[in-house]
Amino acid sequence: MPAVRIRRRRAVALASAAVLAGLAVPALTPATAGASASAHEAPAAQARVAVVADYYERAEGKTGDDLRDALNTIVSDQTKLSYSAVWDALKDTDEDPANSGNVVLLYSGVSRSKSLNGGDTGDWNREHVWAKSHGDFGTSTGPGTDIHHLRPADVQVNSVRGNKDFDNGGSAVANGGGSLTDSDSFEPRDAVKGDVARMIFYMAVRYEGTDGWPDLEPNGSVNNGSAPYIGKLDVLKAWNEQDPPDAFEQRRNDVIHVSYQHNRNPFIDHPEWVESIW
Repeated sequence: MPAVRIRRRRAVALASAAVLAGLAVPALTPATAGASASAHEAPAAQARVAVVADYYERAEGKTGDDLRDALNTIVSDQTKLSYSAVWDALKDTDEDPANSGNVVLLYSGVSRSKSLNGGDTGDWNREHVWAKSHGDFGTSTGPGTDIHHLRPADVQVNSVRGNKDFDNGGSAVANGGGSLTDSDSFEPRDAVKGDVARMIFYMAVRYEGTDGWPDLEPNGSVNNGSAPYIGKLDVLKAWNEQDPPDAFEQRRNDVIHVSYQHNRNPFIDHPEWVESIW
């Protein structure tokens, strides 16, 4: 690609980031805040739509494999984090909007102090939603440190999830906020089912086996083991429909784009693209 086009893309990306930086906080303003807040949010929302549209310009009008290829090109332009840097990033991306000293834990929904990150009971740790053993990519810089699928989780609940595939059904997980599990699958609480699905679909589009990492793909199975697959595809698609992106998930996407990886999860911005690709 000619250098002038690369410079133009970088300039557009920086301008988009500047706009999103101003939108990250208003995106969390509750609808109950009153008419004056709504008046301020309307132009901000319009600006956000424009920024998102610009980011996906090269995917416009595409469907199926063509859309998938375009999204892979777009989101692969990212800044990579070290695994140690993930701790501080998650304290920002998953901050509790009601308590800036806490993060919201993915599976349980509990708000917990940012300082309680670690490996002991009562701590929160870094959950790989796409289990790192599915493709055996570990915690090396790349898919193992991609914060689009790394979330704070209660240590014990995270241990119960382990590397299980996602499916419906099972018994209640202790302190899991309504999550269920059985011998070969895990079902997150209703409020984050769509979040989980969209993280899985992001990983599948981002990591296509072309940059030294495994070609990740959702499939229709459980017990995928170390293969680079996670199931179940039909369940994940249903969760994407049942639980659309909310303000917390949208803000998280914006913060990752502006402050950390400088790329986005397309399926938070366009959940309808799941059906187009899968």
